[in-house]
Amino acid sequence: MTNGNILLTAINAKYIHSNLAVYSLKANAGPYAGRVGIAEYTINHRREEILQGIYRHAPAVVGFSCYIWNIGYVLDVAADLRSILPDVVIVLGGPEVSYDAPDVLRRNPFVDAVMIGEGEETFREFLACYFEKGGGTDDYLQIPGLCLRTENGVYATPPRQALPMDGLVFPYADVSGLENRILYYETMRGCPFSCSYCLSSIEKGVRRRSLSLVFQELRFFLEHRVKQVKFVDRTFNCHHEHAYRIWQFIGEHDNGTTNFHFEIGGDLLKEEDFQLFRTFRPGLVQFEIGVQSTNPHTIRAIRRQMDIEKLADNLSKVRENHNIHQHLDLIAGLPHEDPASFRRSFNDVYAMAPDQLQLGFLKILKGSYMEEMAEEYGIRYGKRPPYEVLGTHWMSYDDIRALKRVEEMVEIYYNSFQFQATMVLLEQCHSDAFSMFESLGNYYEREGGFGRKHSRIARYEWLWQYVTEYLADREEAFRQTLTFDLYLREYVKSPPAFARLREKEYVRSVREFLEREAERPDILSGYEGYAAKQLFHMVYVQEFTLDFKKLFKEKQVRETAPYSLVFDYRHRDPLNHSAKVTALRRGTWPGHSS
Repeated sequence: MTNGNILLTAINAKYIHSNLAVYSLKANAGPYAGRVGIAEYTINHRREEILQGIYRHAPAVVGFSCYIWNIGYVLDVAADLRSILPDVVIVLGGPEVSYDAPDVLRRNPFVDAVMIGEGEETFREFLACYFEKGGGTDDYLQIPGLCLRTENGVYATPPRQALPMDGLVFPYADVSGLENRILYYETMRGCPFSCSYCLSSIEKGVRRRSLSLVFQELRFFLEHRVKQVKFVDRTFNCHHEHAYRIWQFIGEHDNGTTNFHFEIGGDLLKEEDFQLFRTFRPGLVQFEIGVQSTNPHTIRAIRRQMDIEKLADNLSKVRENHNIHQHLDLIAGLPHEDPASFRRSFNDVYAMAPDQLQLGFLKILKGSYMEEMAEEYGIRYGKRPPYEVLGTHWMSYDDIRALKRVEEMVEIYYNSFQFQATMVLLEQCHSDAFSMFESLGNYYEREGGFGRKHSRIARYEWLWQYVTEYLADREEAFRQTLTFDLYLREYVKSPPAFARLREKEYVRSVREFLEREAERPDILSGYEGYAAKQLFHMVYVQEFTLDFKKLFKEKQVRETAPYSLVFDYRHRDPLNHSAKVTALRRGTWPGHSS
């Protein structure tokens, strides 16, 4: 029998993330689970910090969870680990090493073995061999789903059969230490679709976990008031009854805190789903929906099935109640998508008014059908992770670079929720939404704005400079939208130059209004016990002449300008965290709302 510590190591993209794989491996390690430790880091840690952290555990076996975003870190750390712990057994697993495991071992002599595919059963059998049989090579060769280095070279055992979902142990026996992090959870494996860029398409069919077990596990999350549970199920609602009953359970047992994230097929939603969604607390669930392209030739080429018109209609129905965050994805660099086609796809998806629009770039994943077709499509891509597209028959590298600029502008000025009014007005000044972000990106490029870390205020100032150079005839309107957006997020004590300071007489009327509110609240609630002087620094009041009602089309401010707007930071939109806004008409100011 062999003694020693077993350490499962995850290097995540961000601290807020957790790694479902290592928790599931430990939970399913059977009688050896007590000997298995978990160490999680992020790619923001220095490699030396990760190495020292692993070393302090004094492990006999170290397993690394490998993905395209961390494989470089893993291999660097593993190579150094071999130098300081020459007898340690180093095992890799995960999608980044599963499809070329023999090559991984040949290229990296410091790695002892690779677990291929689903690892729970393989890991348990590996531990049994290690602890009970002394870890002889012949014993390891009896374990399916394992590729290992032997005296005669690299050898891969036969693939392991897919595991029944009900046979898996729930990965979270304890959530201490995970209170402020996203917990990942799965109720099924596999995907019914065959998207050519996705590894989930390799496995045919879908395996689901029994709802009785799912409900029991959801109760655990709810009772522990986990902040966010992110389902990793691919196309969660591919089986309608399974999805509907889970949504129904979550709605009926809402604890007022936990948010549940689902990746869904938006065109698969049904009328009973919309009826159920209307009952949900704002922020209870959020949806991620992969549109990828609206070009029918592209959709066929990547082997997707999607009804674009139905998708747009369904998303509109979900959006009506303003209680569910919707995140839509596009992929640049797909076959048959040239710059003009991508512009149309972008504008189509932007018109669906998602809360966030993720513009991603095609990644040629090992083992995917897209990898097989890369030469036929003329796809040039990075030879190191993340294997991102550099060009295709339809897009040059210059085209890709231009879309990178658009991507960053979308992240800064759309996905941040910090420029809601300004983006509406700015789009009206351009031929379409894509042209708006393209123009902004070109301006940043020309002025050297990329490659810097911009503060929140600096982003407003860059946009103001763009307006003064290209849209000077609308300068006053943009001054007001930028001011509105600025204070919609927080009370800025030192506003930028475009936000005009309030005149003394107006400030005096604000104080009078707040004195009345302190004595007899009418507009403000939740500020009981505060004096007017304190309220002056807790809420913001500003006069506007721009008609935000017309601009937003009833979305935000419902009164007609001119008016004073009261920004209430104690009451925020649960989806985008914007302050509650109340309009006070002239004639009633500074008394009561109309």
